[in-house]
Amino acid sequence: MTSEKYNALGKGTALISFIIGALIFGIYFLTSNSDLLFIGYGFVVLAGITNLIILIAILAKSNSDSTNRKRLLKTSGLMLINLPIMFLFIWLSLILIGNMRITFTNSTQNKLTDIKIDGCETEYISELKPNESKTVWVGITGDCSITLEYLENGELKKEMVAGYVTNGMGQKMKHKIDGKDKDIL
Repeated sequence: MTSEKYNALGKGTALISFIIGALIFGIYFLTSNSDLLFIGYGFVVLAGITNLIILIAILAKSNSDSTNRKRLLKTSGLMLINLPIMFLFIWLSLILIGNMRITFTNSTQNKLTDIKIDGCETEYISELKPNESKTVWVGITGDCSITLEYLENGELKKEMVAGYVTNGMGQKMKHKIDGKDKDIL
């Protein structure tokens, strides 16, 4: 194979690996579909092995082709740029699976105040007007449930948001505040 073909193969592999990895991560971020984590893990292994084989072939070719060595080494460097990007995606995924991202919507006709989201961590929302929404990230540090306390017209109300969450169970969800328990997990 010529040096030009090695360069094209290396650049193409690096680009395709980046695009597919970014798509898997982006869709997971938007949907919290846990199946995408397994697809992502499989992709990391498959892309890692494929990229490593191509990288070794390019480095071997650069050893034997002194004329094109600089271009081949640049292509190798381009392929290696995917490593820190992969670690960034893995790190961000670990953050996502360690947090419940809950969008709270006030479904009542009244303003809600002093909203306390209690779970493994406690978060607060000062107020929500009718039909107003706010997203809160609740960290999952162990086994816990997530409950909600708030004042509606000066009266303390409580709701169950999630009956049980644990490490690695982070996801994106919506909760309509209406005074009714919705223990969906």
